[in-house]
Amino acid sequence: MHEHGHEHGHDHGDHHHGRELPQTELLTAALESLLVEKGLLSSDAIDRIVERYEKDVGPMIGARVVARAWADPAFKQRLLSTPASALAELGIRMDNLVVVENTPAIHNAVVCTLCSCYPWQVLGLSPAWYKDLAYRSRMVIEPRAVLREFRLELDESVEVRVWDSSAEQRYMVLPARPAGTEGLTEDELAALVSRDAMIGVAKVSAPALARREGA
Repeated sequence: MHEHGHEHGHDHGDHHHGRELPQTELLTAALESLLVEKGLLSSDAIDRIVERYEKDVGPMIGARVVARAWADPAFKQRLLSTPASALAELGIRMDNLVVVENTPAIHNAVVCTLCSCYPWQVLGLSPAWYKDLAYRSRMVIEPRAVLREFRLELDESVEVRVWDSSAEQRYMVLPARPAGTEGLTEDELAALVSRDAMIGVAKVSAPALARREGA
């Protein structure tokens, strides 16, 4: 079963990110080249900044949200029902985010079929594969096959729901909390949560020590 954040029949002009993105990338590349040429910034410094926002700063904001939801059932309910106000409790301003929860019976994944709309406020920079046409088209048509390519194999009894983001409404997955993490602090829980798990192409695993103790 597929769920969609917007209808595929919408005109591309309404989905304005699809039109603006190439110009934004062009201006960014031009500014980067100018700064490097003038000696104001090195390519290595740019790479470090991009890597920090792609892997650390952005995703850790979302991971903190997930960890709070795992640790606080009341916050979790607010996050699922009124996400904007729940996020505001953590100092995050975002009015167009919908949070969908993974359960033993339902697995959620996020895509943007028309361009690459993405909740960067909580997930940081989007991965290159998220923008790729193959991911954007195939995730809606054959989600299980795509998830297998991410090494995520789901039982046939699990329903896969694919949520289609738009400029007006974006989605984030609340991953299932792994067994064996009951004694962890929120900071320790947040450290387990990856950007890919919040997009829905991965699961969160318990630390190796917790897995051994639970065996």
